[in-house]
Amino acid sequence: MHELQGKTLLLSGASMGIGKALALKLAREKVNLVINARSEDPLRETWEQCLDAGISAEYVTGDVSKSRTVETMVEKGQAMGNFFGFIHAAGVLHPGPYIWELDEHDFQTIFQANVYAAFLLVRLCIPVLLKQKQGLAVFFGSGAAEKTQPGIAAYCAAKAAEEHLANQLAAEAPEITTFVYRPGIVETRMQKQARESKGGAAREVQKVFRSWKEKGMLISPEESASALVDLMSSGLQRLHAGVWDVRSLG
Repeated sequence: MHELQGKTLLLSGASMGIGKALALKLAREKVNLVINARSEDPLRETWEQCLDAGISAEYVTGDVSKSRTVETMVEKGQAMGNFFGFIHAAGVLHPGPYIWELDEHDFQTIFQANVYAAFLLVRLCIPVLLKQKQGLAVFFGSGAAEKTQPGIAAYCAAKAAEEHLANQLAAEAPEITTFVYRPGIVETRMQKQARESKGGAAREVQKVFRSWKEKGMLISPEESASALVDLMSSGLQRLHAGVWDVRSLG
């Protein structure tokens, strides 16, 4: 029996890629879900597939960096019962430009999706979970948090900020199991965007991301999602304050 069975989690970025694979994997483990993404049609498809697994599920279409979106997710999660926390899988890359070439809106979008959305989930979920003296907060990190890669500068900075935010939460709210999951090099829309990127640093980005595909280094969203669910099934408390990389999980 999975430790999260019967619990209710919020999951962002659930319409495609790792987020969708994770939603379906959790549903099969009988975890109840409130899923979120900006695109309604693919999100609804994920929701319907979750229901087919026999769980309780709701979906909230909208930008997770908007407080009203997260408020609605929390309300639905509490109404569902056994509300236990969140997994923040949503993210934006916008690869290709050098940092000085990056459009102001694109820079903001990267930080909103990765960092500000994480903050809102913390701000609106953690007070509820602290009253219960237990809960879960999972942040999707990246090896990019420790790199300087021309062409994805804002993403690297955002992931560094998101991981540090997670570390702060782990220190400030030890009752809540908080950790970072680095999902690995996964064949997703972000990978495709990087391989086809445009801008001053596009050639440098393409060289790195295309080589991963050519060398067969990419894993599937399902493999990454399964690794996270398996990680959580082996005991949540031991994961607290850690940065867990799919490559080290065997």
